[in-house]
Amino acid sequence: MTDLSEGVVASRVPSLTDERLRVLSRRHPVTVPPGTSLAECLRAIQRTGTGDSVFVCDNDGRLRGVLTERDVFGRIVGGHVDLHQPVESLMTTEPRTLDLDQTIRDALELMQTGRYRNIPLVDSTGHLVGVVRQNDIIKYLAESFPEELLNLPPRPHQRMKEPEGA
Repeated sequence: MTDLSEGVVASRVPSLTDERLRVLSRRHPVTVPPGTSLAECLRAIQRTGTGDSVFVCDNDGRLRGVLTERDVFGRIVGGHVDLHQPVESLMTTEPRTLDLDQTIRDALELMQTGRYRNIPLVDSTGHLVGVVRQNDIIKYLAESFPEELLNLPPRPHQRMKEPEGA
């Protein structure tokens, strides 16, 4: 029988957050080349269904910038922006990045302190190799506790007095 007490479960979380980012399943980032119009960037975000960011990469695949949902809502929706402008007019240049050998803890800290929801992952030459999203980390942590999650009562605060069933 699995020990479901909070202390036991919580004690495993720190070691999991020290795992390298390469253990996470990641979706391929939505990329566009420099010079792409803001309108086309918005269409790319809509097509993917992730509704978050477009990463601007040069012909060699090196990350040059990112257009985020925050950029879209804060600048485009709130102002008078020509959607035919190139993405460079609004994108964040030199965004913070991580590499696959950094830890999940590093990603969590950057998400918390930098208010990032999507962190670009680059290799040593600056090529975009993926993106880590909050959902990727939540999914990894949830998959690390299958018995604990599957054995939760219907309402987490509810404690059963005796087991159900025969």
